[in-house]
Amino acid sequence: MKKSVFMLFLLALAFSACMSQKDYLAEYDFNYAGNFKKYKTFGFVNNPFPDTTSHHLAIERTITNRLGSQGFKLQADKPDILINYKLFLDEVKYRGYEQPNFDYWVQRRSADFELTEEEEKKNREKDENYNQVKFTENNGMLVIFVIDNKRGNTIWQGYTAASFDLFSPEVNTELTKATYRVMDQFKLLTRN
Repeated sequence: MKKSVFMLFLLALAFSACMSQKDYLAEYDFNYAGNFKKYKTFGFVNNPFPDTTSHHLAIERTITNRLGSQGFKLQADKPDILINYKLFLDEVKYRGYEQPNFDYWVQRRSADFELTEEEEKKNREKDENYNQVKFTENNGMLVIFVIDNKRGNTIWQGYTAASFDLFSPEVNTELTKATYRVMDQFKLLTRN
């Protein structure tokens, strides 16, 4: 009897631990005109109204660590890509796209040439479409944008639906987890 009560207690404890963990499901979409194999450096979009609250610092630190581990170098002056992010605290309607797997798509692209957007549209393969997906069931969202600094286009965006309590003592931990989960979808390695 004691053994079954103990096992039931362990099962309840494991279940409650799983229920308390937030699992951030991240999605992404990308621009087929991005020259992903040529990017080596990154920087952040300068905010004219800098916010030095710790939650923004947690997001930027996580992005910097993640991109650094992928071979990108942080560069303040004229980086190849700019990073911007937006934290929505209320319900938001957001549009994404269903596309081919990013890793597979980048591997089959050649880094030897750069196409204009018009040439890119002509040369698209059959699976290179922008099939819209609308996200409406959420209580907030973290969106991270990767922008080609030369062209000024958003080339990749990752997002996760999540509700963040900015007054919680765990907010920085939760933002770090969510940011890492989104950036984990940007599976692009570079050699500097």
